[in-house]
Amino acid sequence: MFRKNDPTERQQTPHHPTPGTLMVDADQRVGEFRGESCGLWYLRPVTGGTEWTVDPAETQLASPEQRLHAETARANARSRGELL
Repeated sequence: MFRKNDPTERQQTPHHPTPGTLMVDADQRVGEFRGESCGLWYLRPVTGGTEWTVDPAETQLASPEQRLHAETARANARSRGELL
């Protein structure tokens, strides 16, 4: 699991990910990368909701397990009619 001060467990974060890339912040929240403004990145919950800002240095790419969990949550929300 990601620990803020353990660089050996941290995956390399791309310089500027493409929109839609799943990222994990320091609080272990998974979100889609939406864009950048004033040196901060905007992430959005995969099931919809309000974006939040993160320091790029405090993010990492989502692991395969985290991506699977997020994609399952998105599919479930869509099947319940919570997403278009």
